Amino acid sequence: MAQVPQTFFDALAVRTWCGLALETLGRAREEIDAINVYPVADGDTGTNLYLTVESAVGAVEAVFAGHAAGSGPEGPTVADAARAMAHGALIGARGNSGTILAQLLRGMAQVLAGEETAQADGQVLRLALRHAADSARQAVAHPVEGTVLTVASAAADAAGDAVCGAAGDCGTVARAAYEGARAALAGTPGQLPVLARAGVVDAGGRGLVAVLGALVETFTGERPRGVAVAASGLGASGTRASTGAAAAASSAGGAGPSSAGVPGPGASSEGSAGAPGRVAPEAAVAVHAREVPGPVGGAAPETHTGSLEAHTRTVPGQADGSAADALAGPGDDAHARVEPAQGFAPAAERPGGECADSSAAPGHGGPAFEVIYLLDAEDAAVARLRKRLDALGDSLVVVGGDGLWNVHVHVDDAGAAVEAGIEAGRPHRIRITHFGAGDVHTTGAERPPRERAQRAVVAVVPGEGLAGLYGEAGATTVLARPGEPPASGELVQAVRRAHAREVVLLPNDAELRHTAAAAAEQARTEGIRVALIPTRSAVQGIAALAVHEPDRRFDEDVVSMTSAAGATRYAEVTVAERQSWTMAGICQAGDVLGLIDGDVAVIGSDVTATATAETVLDRMLAAGGEMVTLVLGDEAPDTVAEHLENRVREGYLAVDTVVYRGGRQGALLLIGVE
Repeated sequence: MAQVPQTFFDALAVRTWCGLALETLGRAREEIDAINVYPVADGDTGTNLYLTVESAVGAVEAVFAGHAAGSGPEGPTVADAARAMAHGALIGARGNSGTILAQLLRGMAQVLAGEETAQADGQVLRLALRHAADSARQAVAHPVEGTVLTVASAAADAAGDAVCGAAGDCGTVARAAYEGARAALAGTPGQLPVLARAGVVDAGGRGLVAVLGALVETFTGERPRGVAVAASGLGASGTRASTGAAAAASSAGGAGPSSAGVPGPGASSEGSAGAPGRVAPEAAVAVHAREVPGPVGGAAPETHTGSLEAHTRTVPGQADGSAADALAGPGDDAHARVEPAQGFAPAAERPGGECADSSAAPGHGGPAFEVIYLLDAEDAAVARLRKRLDALGDSLVVVGGDGLWNVHVHVDDAGAAVEAGIEAGRPHRIRITHFGAGDVHTTGAERPPRERAQRAVVAVVPGEGLAGLYGEAGATTVLARPGEPPASGELVQAVRRAHAREVVLLPNDAELRHTAAAAAEQARTEGIRVALIPTRSAVQGIAALAVHEPDRRFDEDVVSMTSAAGATRYAEVTVAERQSWTMAGICQAGDVLGLIDGDVAVIGSDVTATATAETVLDRMLAAGGEMVTLVLGDEAPDTVAEHLENRVREGYLAVDTVVYRGGRQGALLLIGVE
């Protein structure tokens, strides 16, 4: 963290501000999540704002690291740092409030980046705040007063009215903006009846005040006074608000709950609202664990496709199966039942919501899906997209520019929202979240608290296909797209979504070990018992999930799942992106690589990857095995699975094969051998 205070708005000030904003939001996140009541009660505004700023911090740090690695003595300019901040926030924006914050930062960056000097003074900061507020309001299809937009405008107005004692006094301007935002935030319950009824201020506006407080600290070295989040006076009904939201807000007070940890700029303490699997299946999914008999009369082993019910489950390491029987209970079949993934806690426990724009009246049903994606498109195409999405749903926010946009909308027809993006340009990083009937488009007072489940499984999965598979088996999933590993905050949020007293966490990636450990530690501070099983591949996670039994003791269940994962060897067939040295020799860009247990074991040049995959499978089965799991990526030829199935059937007796579709998982093929 750079030293404070900073005198001018230069690159170092941008870096300092981002870091302090992340720390401040880390302290206030739970408080902000708790006061979310307009209009979608999903309790994640603080989390979304934190993750948005975390992405901005990463981008700014990357710029400084790049300059440090160069040969020149010059560091980044204010334009370099400001553009990085805006770009990082744009690509990492989460939820409605996060998307609006990204546009606010982009608006400031446009002014800061336009300066020819290496540093900006107070006058430039005033202009930046004004442009930020105006551009954010323009990005929202139907602005609503009493939201973060109102707070941003008030901050800009106050900064414009500030009288600087000396030229270039950024501290005076920042403090004026903070006080203006603080006063506007206190007035939000008088502008939105739903806030008055709940007895709280606007959550998105509260988050912006926190970010502006960090700006004050950047230029003065002093942390501003705390912000009250409970509304003063009477609610709309004439009685003093006493909802769970108000209670939580009143107890939080100040800058954030005293019990909340303060994460550093590189670590997140909350998760993503955009992760898939927000709403759980309505019934538990039962899956069966059965011993695989030896071939009878030369009968061929089975090949299965589709659901986890087809997956053969054995408790590894037991020759006679006695331990499996002891853990699974009596009977010929051991049943590995998985409790359904849990949705968000009800509003009585997490009164949240964060949209600054919605045509749905509070307390009434709204659109079923939240759709978010980045979009590569021209300005004219985006203008048409806005009109189409505005007709499809509400809470429409489109931010960005220069060919890259972040689109956020609530709709009933998620497919139509994505198709509209395809017509406009190239959508990517698509996140579709199902709110669920009566789940988040109602006020907290209308829903009774839902009791926590005893146990749940949270898993990171590399593709949409596996996300569906894990979800059907009852796990709460976090989607890790190629090149986009989840932050620890996303894992923490998934643990919260699971809404269970005990959680088994499956990272399914060796690179996520430390991230998952940090998430588990954060969840434990919230009273959740979390066990981290260090799965290094999604196929190990499948094996662990297959023997999961929530009815037995937690420790026994964790031991069984850990044993199943550890007994599953894993491999991956992928395409090399560049020339590189490997344990198997030098590979060239475009070569097909076969990795066994994380190390390159085979380098092939076959276009279909069939020969490489066969070599990898043979090496794995040379050590024995009873079950082969194949997970096909979207780019893998269909003939690969058929060829490998035939290979197993003809060359390895008593070995079953199960095939799943992984979707856009990065690798052509994942292989597991149990």
